[in-house]
Amino acid sequence: MSNKQTGSGRFRTEESTAVNRREQILEAAVAVFAEHGYYKATTAQIAEKVGISQPYIFKLFKNKEELFVAALERAFERMIRTFRAVAAPVEQLLSETTRSYEQLTETHPSEILLQVQALGIRDEAILQAMQSGMLAVADEIRSKFAAAGIEHPEVEVSTIMANGMLFSIAMALNMPDLKPRQA
Repeated sequence: MSNKQTGSGRFRTEESTAVNRREQILEAAVAVFAEHGYYKATTAQIAEKVGISQPYIFKLFKNKEELFVAALERAFERMIRTFRAVAAPVEQLLSETTRSYEQLTETHPSEILLQVQALGIRDEAILQAMQSGMLAVADEIRSKFAAAGIEHPEVEVSTIMANGMLFSIAMALNMPDLKPRQA
């Protein structure tokens, strides 16, 4: 593995440059897919947004589908980290978890829109990524609620997931009045 000296005198490996470039591509992919949808978005648009050639994308991702799945997985990872970070007394845990999801719709709307769009895509790899992501989110919340001693955590997880879907749809349709009101 070769090292390259950057302008600041630091050394970066080609591997760290590729990881950074992969993140830039994923960030651009989320934005482009959210704006244009899976079927209308192109890898050329994504490459242009990053300032790279389109063939470079295919050095890191086999095809557009693989890139979309990676972007979805990235969005689910952020969601799981967000729910894992929720810290509240047991009597506020449900409302804080819901609030943290609502914040995600405000801070990372493109990632949420990506997930909403993916619900309608019947491609097997995308469907599997959605199923895995939703299960991982539900498991994270269920574990947190069970550890807190919440009675019937699976029922509360259903409520959180349902509210999350409603937040997502309200955000995607630009209809904030659809959002459930916090008590």
